[in-house]
Amino acid sequence: MCGIIGYVGSKDAYPIIIKGLKRLEYRGYDSAGVAIGSNSGIATLKQKGKVSDLEAYTSGKNTSGSIGIGHTRWATHGVPNQVNSHPHNSGDGKLSIIHNGIIENYASIKTALETKGHTFKSDTDTEVLIHLIEDIKNHENVSLFEAVRIALDEVVGAYAIVVMEEGITNEFIAARKGSPLVIGVGRDEYYIASDATPIIEYTNEVVYLEDGEIARVNSRESLEIKTIANESKIPYIHELAMSLDTIEKDGFPHFMLKEIYEQPKSIRDTMRGRINPDNKEVKLGGILDYEQKIMNADRIIIVACGTSWHAGLIGEHLFEDFARIPVEVEYASEFRYRNPIVRETDVVLAISQSGETADTLAALELAKEKGATILGICNVVGSSIPRLTHAGIYTHAGPEIGVASTKAFTTQVVVLTLMALRIGKQKGMISNTDYHQIIMELELIPEKVEKALKTNSQIEIIAQQFKDVSNFLYLGRGYNFP
Repeated sequence: MCGIIGYVGSKDAYPIIIKGLKRLEYRGYDSAGVAIGSNSGIATLKQKGKVSDLEAYTSGKNTSGSIGIGHTRWATHGVPNQVNSHPHNSGDGKLSIIHNGIIENYASIKTALETKGHTFKSDTDTEVLIHLIEDIKNHENVSLFEAVRIALDEVVGAYAIVVMEEGITNEFIAARKGSPLVIGVGRDEYYIASDATPIIEYTNEVVYLEDGEIARVNSRESLEIKTIANESKIPYIHELAMSLDTIEKDGFPHFMLKEIYEQPKSIRDTMRGRINPDNKEVKLGGILDYEQKIMNADRIIIVACGTSWHAGLIGEHLFEDFARIPVEVEYASEFRYRNPIVRETDVVLAISQSGETADTLAALELAKEKGATILGICNVVGSSIPRLTHAGIYTHAGPEIGVASTKAFTTQVVVLTLMALRIGKQKGMISNTDYHQIIMELELIPEKVEKALKTNSQIEIIAQQFKDVSNFLYLGRGYNFP
């Protein structure tokens, strides 16, 4: 889960890149690096360790330039060290690349390039890709944009890449497949990142690249986007709903604690507008047009990973209890590898905080190919899952930066409860008494969470008692089992 950040415009790129890398630290990484472009060339600086280690390493070095790219790496191909860190350069040093994802056929490409005389400094698949782009650019005498397009047509795997060229200080090339990229649109400047958190400080207007798209990002021109098949696309600008204060710590020592305390507000935001204050009826506009399909479904297949999968296990109980619809919960990473039986009468429901979980997206693609109705529960507006599904519901939990999920999980369970209640009521499978009793209890949850959080001092005492215990055994049944 690496981080990407880039800038092109009239400002000094390095401070923007470093600040962006710090905002991406929550994603987990083992090394970091930057490439800064100026009229004198590309300065590539990278270091094993934290962004602070990179800052110390670059101190006193020339980092001036109005274009730059930065990366935090979590090792896949090659051990964590300075050489394997990103950015990687082409053999002639004129191109620089950052990359999230895995190039599955990199070994065969590398062998073919070695027969042409290419030599490699690192063990990474990313360096192979930039050498391939260099080879195509030089031998076919094409632009960098066209060389990237041709190269990616040969590539098997997932990627989000940004490539810059020596001597071109107003433009970089970006592309994605199976890994997210978002372009921030400013005035005579652009930002690019693996998610919106490093961008929101500068602009709330963004373009989400779709799978298989390549963008020419030039600070003096409008965005140019094409597909790998060379089809031109019109960029669609989204307005981000988040603001800078939502990704700051607000006096908390870390994001996870902040997000624990945000749960009452997040749960209220999730329910807002979805429970009629007068008659206490649930209304979910996001799936209104697909209610009948859900009611008539032979079964609901929930696909998710990590904490979202655990929310899905609770959803299984909810839908079967309230709506009497059979439910299967699948771990998305395994779903597509066992040739699952999916029918047109099935509803496949994806759950993801980010909306970019690669395995969940792949599971949805498979279900869509098989003709199922596909729905989503997601937090990030405009992300890939909402764009792929037929319909869905946003949790509106706000940005979740902490790696251990808190408010994303609780709001997913709230949405699943509302969905199961709504469908169960429409099918006549739940009594009016039970229906309204559960809604009343739902509306009390934020207040109860607030009361629980006020016991923080007692919790700290208990935490001190148990902090060195090697393991815990949790017992639960029914809704408490997942």
